Amino acid sequence: MADQDEMRNGQCRCGQVKFRVRGAPIVTMACHCTGCQRMTASAFSLSVLYPSENFEVVEGEPGIGGLHGATRHFFCPYCKSWLFTRPEGMDEFVNVRTTMLDDAADFAPFIETWTREKLPWAATPAVHSFETLPPMERYPELVAEFARRGGSAEPNVHRWRLEHRT
Repeated sequence: MADQDEMRNGQCRCGQVKFRVRGAPIVTMACHCTGCQRMTASAFSLSVLYPSENFEVVEGEPGIGGLHGATRHFFCPYCKSWLFTRPEGMDEFVNVRTTMLDDAADFAPFIETWTREKLPWAATPAVHSFETLPPMERYPELVAEFARRGGSAEPNVHRWRLEHRT
């Protein structure tokens, strides 16, 4: 999917906040929790996890929205687009909203979380599904499998497209 030097750009809907990521993502995800449903006004949120040192805001100043606790959700202060999240206790990572990247189609979700709260008609091509979050001890194997697959949810994406006729 991406080599360690590849740069990808992203921005909010209005373009006032721009950012860039470098290299291959750690993993791609869809979250079905009701909080993500409400923040996206959709069935789930999509995200791409990167090491913090591979992420930078290059224009504008994002503000905190959504939750205002230890997990910080960053938005454009003007258009209110949800851009990225800094997960609680994990400052070495940034969870970028997939659809804020210029090339979002490259990032099908590899895992989906909080499926116990998912809308009954919502479907993703994710390879792995979890009722809540994966147990912490599962992350190394999930990340390793994602990397072995070249940072992709293939072949599940092709199967999903056939099943859903998209």
